[in-house]
Amino acid sequence: MSRAANKWDDLSEDWCPVARALSVIGDRWTMLIVRDCFLGKSRFEQFQSSLGITRHLLASRLKRLVENGVLEKNPYTLKPPRYDYRLTAKGRDFAPALVGLKDWGKAHMPVRRAAPAN
Repeated sequence: MSRAANKWDDLSEDWCPVARALSVIGDRWTMLIVRDCFLGKSRFEQFQSSLGITRHLLASRLKRLVENGVLEKNPYTLKPPRYDYRLTAKGRDFAPALVGLKDWGKAHMPVRRAAPAN
């Protein structure tokens, strides 16, 4: 097992609830995938297009979110196999934290470029 995976796993056993939450949601790609789910994206290609993330990294983050019960994975075609990813109740419970980050970012982080016109 890689050192990075061990570090995440170490956080999942920490006494601090913030550390335990970070063991699931604590990297930028994972946070942005969850954000995109709240914005209505649900398919691998949508996430990849929105984020510019590599396929390997996206697959890894989606798998971790499914394993931790934040997203559920449902097939929408069988040949070839394709899935969509939807927030579970546990995932939807992350909304206040995401809104808090958005509000903090608006208040304290200057806009450096225009938002995409999606």
